[in-house]
Amino acid sequence: MNLRLGTRGSALALAQAHDAARRLTAAGATVEIVIISTVGDRVTDRAFSDVGAFGVFVREIEAALLDRRIDVAVHSYKDLPSRGPDGLVVAAVPERVDPADVLLVRRDRMAAPVNGIPLAPGAVVGTSAMRRRALLHEMRPDLTHALLRGNVPTRVRALADGTFDAIVLAAAGLARLAREDGDRKLTLPADVEVVRLDPSRFVPAPSQGAIALQVRAGDAAEAVVARVDDASCRRAVATERVALFLAEGGCTIPFGAWCTAAGGDRLSLVAALGASDGTVARSTADGTDPAAVAAEAWEPLAGLVAR
Repeated sequence: MNLRLGTRGSALALAQAHDAARRLTAAGATVEIVIISTVGDRVTDRAFSDVGAFGVFVREIEAALLDRRIDVAVHSYKDLPSRGPDGLVVAAVPERVDPADVLLVRRDRMAAPVNGIPLAPGAVVGTSAMRRRALLHEMRPDLTHALLRGNVPTRVRALADGTFDAIVLAAAGLARLAREDGDRKLTLPADVEVVRLDPSRFVPAPSQGAIALQVRAGDAAEAVVARVDDASCRRAVATERVALFLAEGGCTIPFGAWCTAAGGDRLSLVAALGASDGTVARSTADGTDPAAVAAEAWEPLAGLVAR
């Protein structure tokens, strides 16, 4: 079957699309990659929460899918809103990469860790995500936050040229770009240290590290794409996505959720929500049903959200 894969044109998005293409080719499909520009790519001088509603990196790609200009949309799953357009479904969630965040630090600004953050007092940290800002403020209120936008190589260059003392990125993006070839391969500067942030405390965005392969519901492509699904990964991500739905969140709410398999069919979820007073509330839940686990973890946090 011939499949047109729609993706953003950033180095990371293309790395994800090529990974999906390799998997689908091994599953018997013939694949063509189609690059689609999104508003999130075009507007880079504002924080995500100021660009528009959650979904700034996916709307144009979903429109191309609905218009039948492509057959499969390849997304960073964390970019997808908790509610998708009618007629579209996620047919596969391939194997997940490390869901944690990482702190990239210029070595001349490193110091003994305070609350797990090895930065000198008053250091300038680049990030545009409300969740990351809330967690950083809770753990290190002395740090200064500055707007960080652009693709991953652009962000790393901003760190290297001294615009920031450190930046926060997803571990998955670094891992995917590090294993690429040619122009898409990312090599970090020699004076930059990578510090993995404990996801049980610095809680990642829901479904961070996962790729979503989205198709038209009932389309012939659905069955083909489903061949590359990772069932265990899908269950864990589904738990986080239910929590996201309950939070009605995205870039406009400082919310994180991270689920792991706790043995057998059991799931273990930690959720975190930034409050208006600068604190971060956390909760945990365990069980076998993704929806029930998510609801249990969200219940103690619900009262902190202004409705």
